[in-house]
Amino acid sequence: MENIEQLLDFLAVPRYIVITSHRNPDGDAIGSSLGLYHFLNKFGHTVRIIFPSEFPDNFGWMPHSDNIIIYDNDPDVAKETVERADIIYCLDFNALDRIDKLGENVADQNVPKVLIDHHLDPEPFAEYELSDISYSSTSELVYTYIELSKGMKELDIDIASCLYTGIITDTGSFKYSTSPRLFRVVSHLLETGVDDYDIQDKVNNSYNEKQIRLLGHCLSHRMEIIPEYSAGIIVLTKGDYEHFDIKRGDTEGIVNYLLMMRNIKIAAFITEQPTIVKISLRSKGDFSVQEIASKYFNGGGHKNASGGYAFKSLGWMVRQFKKVLPEYAEALSPYN
Repeated sequence: MENIEQLLDFLAVPRYIVITSHRNPDGDAIGSSLGLYHFLNKFGHTVRIIFPSEFPDNFGWMPHSDNIIIYDNDPDVAKETVERADIIYCLDFNALDRIDKLGENVADQNVPKVLIDHHLDPEPFAEYELSDISYSSTSELVYTYIELSKGMKELDIDIASCLYTGIITDTGSFKYSTSPRLFRVVSHLLETGVDDYDIQDKVNNSYNEKQIRLLGHCLSHRMEIIPEYSAGIIVLTKGDYEHFDIKRGDTEGIVNYLLMMRNIKIAAFITEQPTIVKISLRSKGDFSVQEIASKYFNGGGHKNASGGYAFKSLGWMVRQFKKVLPEYAEALSPYN
């Protein structure tokens, strides 16, 4: 991060700090935000977290998660909080439109902004930027931010537990985006007293009966395999949403089940929303779905995990995904 000393000088006196992250916050968005929240609180700052929308229940155990302001639920409180900010931290997103209407409020504030993120091609809206796609997660980058701030002595079990949660969710419990650097970070987090088993259990073993039945429905009735392109698709219709009363977080992780098949290299999870159709893409190895998401589906993300959307029909989205596959035939060939 350039100008870190200038930023630290600004933070040498107590400030009113706002931390925000992207819509539909996942474990990394929540973990990195709360980890930074606990760290900054130690220096006498007043810190608030704002998310555009609610987060999944299986992260509600995280310390002080109940203090997070949700824009969808309290837009006036969220706007007033942003307007009070002396400085705004933007975590786990690379463009202000990723935080929806909240992005307009953030852009309007003539205060320093700090971007901490690991996505490609960040937009130049922040005065301070810690952005690196080689990192597993924004939570790992927040750990680096703490290092750069010379604050490692402040690393306690609350900070470490939040960052650890973000790391395990964005790496799929260390299945991808790993590095020797990451495991050194994780080792240090565990040394603070982080209970790996307890966090893994809370994050990964919190399905309810409806979610298990929904998963069974997806695999039994909504899955299509395209063997010539090593591809798999799961589709959910508006009718499925009504029948299973699907709420935010109920479909988390379903797309990953396609990649459990040996010969599947690319997986698509397509959902029909009230006014939009969304696509989540996952891949194995060196095959990048980020290019497909950005080129064809108004989206983006990471090499092995990206997403997009279209204001089209569900059928159009399925046909468009299938239409794209031949362009990558050589890379997706089951013989490669």
